[in-house]
Amino acid sequence: MTSDSPEQLTLLRDAVRKSRTKEPAEITETLPVARIAVDVSLPHLDRPFDYLVPEDMAEAAQPGARVKVRFAGKDLDGFVLERLAESDHDGKLMRLRKVVSPERVLTPEVADLCRAVADRYAGVLADVTRLAVPPRHAKVEAEPLRCDQPPRPPVSTSRSEWSPYPPGFLDAIARGEAPRAVWTAVPGADWALAFAQAAAVCAASGRGALLLAPDARDLERLAAACEAVLGPSGFVTLSADLGPTARYRAFLAAVRGCARVVIGTRAAAFAPVADLGLVAMWDDGDESYAEPRAPYPHAREVLLLRAFRQNCAAVLGGFARSAEAAALIESGFAHELIADRKVIRAAAPSVHIAGESDIELARDPSARAARLPHRVFEIARDGLRSGPVLVQVPRAGYLPSLVCQTCRAPSRCSTCGGTLRRTGGSGPASCSVCGRPAVDHRCPECGDTRMRAAIVGARRTAEELGRAFPGVVVRTSGGENMLDVVSDAPALIVSTPGAEPVAEGGYAAAVLLDTWLMLARPDLRAPEEAVRRWFNAAALVRSARDGGTVILVGDPSALPLQAIVRWSPEGYATREIEERRSARLAPAAKLAELTGPSESVNDLITRLRDLVPPSAGLEVLGPVDLDEETVRAVVRTPRQHGATLVRSLKESQSARTTKKNPGTVRIQVDPPSFG
Repeated sequence: MTSDSPEQLTLLRDAVRKSRTKEPAEITETLPVARIAVDVSLPHLDRPFDYLVPEDMAEAAQPGARVKVRFAGKDLDGFVLERLAESDHDGKLMRLRKVVSPERVLTPEVADLCRAVADRYAGVLADVTRLAVPPRHAKVEAEPLRCDQPPRPPVSTSRSEWSPYPPGFLDAIARGEAPRAVWTAVPGADWALAFAQAAAVCAASGRGALLLAPDARDLERLAAACEAVLGPSGFVTLSADLGPTARYRAFLAAVRGCARVVIGTRAAAFAPVADLGLVAMWDDGDESYAEPRAPYPHAREVLLLRAFRQNCAAVLGGFARSAEAAALIESGFAHELIADRKVIRAAAPSVHIAGESDIELARDPSARAARLPHRVFEIARDGLRSGPVLVQVPRAGYLPSLVCQTCRAPSRCSTCGGTLRRTGGSGPASCSVCGRPAVDHRCPECGDTRMRAAIVGARRTAEELGRAFPGVVVRTSGGENMLDVVSDAPALIVSTPGAEPVAEGGYAAAVLLDTWLMLARPDLRAPEEAVRRWFNAAALVRSARDGGTVILVGDPSALPLQAIVRWSPEGYATREIEERRSARLAPAAKLAELTGPSESVNDLITRLRDLVPPSAGLEVLGPVDLDEETVRAVVRTPRQHGATLVRSLKESQSARTTKKNPGTVRIQVDPPSFG
């Protein structure tokens, strides 16, 4: 037997390899080019790329499907945006590697919205599609979830919650029109039921609706209202709090058209609703609507973009009114939907400020300085005769901040410099950062070992009220201990802002403590945020004719407190936007915050100055140091030149990534806070 030569062995191996290699499929003759949005976050590559579609993938590679493509030497994910007969690319096109799933999860309308959002926030499409389309779960796709039956009609056709307001808004929706409104709800209104009724009107006209609530508690309330009006199968709930699997299941139910109405939190702003006829958002000033991931879009702006691009109705509702909502009315994009002044007064509680009258000061000289003046105890005592009393405290905890008893210098940890606090009525103070007990604390300014409270938290307040009202039930709501609903039985409900439970029949009274603390936050939006929180709490109180009373403890001359007394959220919002215009702040101006290494931020600003024409009025504030390695700068232009600013920011960032300049600069357009 003779052995084969090396040449023969090589030929044999090649023959075996070829026999095992599957011949590539031919390119399909029908729309052979797929335009793909590749999952790459580099600004200079923020555009679709064309690939050839093999015959065996032609049926599955439809617009909206997930695919794998070869890009820069790697296999990357992407979405099919469209199928074309030919490409405008001059070079050779690569083939699709794989169709990950034929499920069309990125609808054309949502893909167009994602592109608009990326352009609005100087971001890239790939970052927005990650927000719009949740991660895939193959097992969920394989579940027998089919929506072959047409959506059932609403259970109820009532419009009772809209009766206090000028007619016409729901009628326009029923006719298939696209009205846009800023809705200021009357005190005590059931906003969730109102949203559900508006969605029912839209669904009855054969179109879809998208309703957003700020958090999980409000979403539960909205879901209960929708179930009563639309029926259990009449809507889909989409929220990040559902968890990855349940969220993807709900997303598929929406994309497959199982119901005409989708409700959710911020995560649902991009929900694929077929034939969208209405978008609605409750309490648009809530900070939870601001997306913490790039490109940091606000859900309000996403919905307004949808309303404009898809020509559908839009409503921003709330007991308060944000400056952005006021700007929409001023620009003519939306109209004001508000009840007559007599209706509002009839529904509002009686609102007072501690120490506002000379008679009260004569009875209690410390009414304007004391944390709990005598009038607070009087109103709480009167309220407890007929129902629960709400006490709003800005800070959670027991004594969250301590100062020196003698010189009032802040008490800080000797190890890390953190603020000292007390977590209970006994034991030593401890550091709020490292947790170290401050058993040997001594003030570095005056040497005193004694400390006193600078800020009193909700738990300590509840303890003090429990001693002042023996025999009365005292409950707290906030943090991990959130109450959703309380009965109409007499009780003191101590809550942090935003955690106020709904009382059956409304609260008999409300006490809003430490108003100075909410106004003193280091944020230019602090007054607007405080007013929003106070209106939301006061709206839970019974009307004045039913004995409802609200008292604010603070400076009677402060304009934010006066807005609550007059119950004029629209007036305060108008004043706020006038002040923003004077200070050249959003929404009266277009702003962008640049954060990163000093050299990188300065480089971006230099490029920006070259791109923005002098007529656009570019202004640069800063940079200022945030720490040893990071600086922050703010660039702004008048609102009418905002598109030029954002486009120039995108081009500047693209130029930096093209040249692979070191350092990453975070760009946040119209940041939700101005610290």
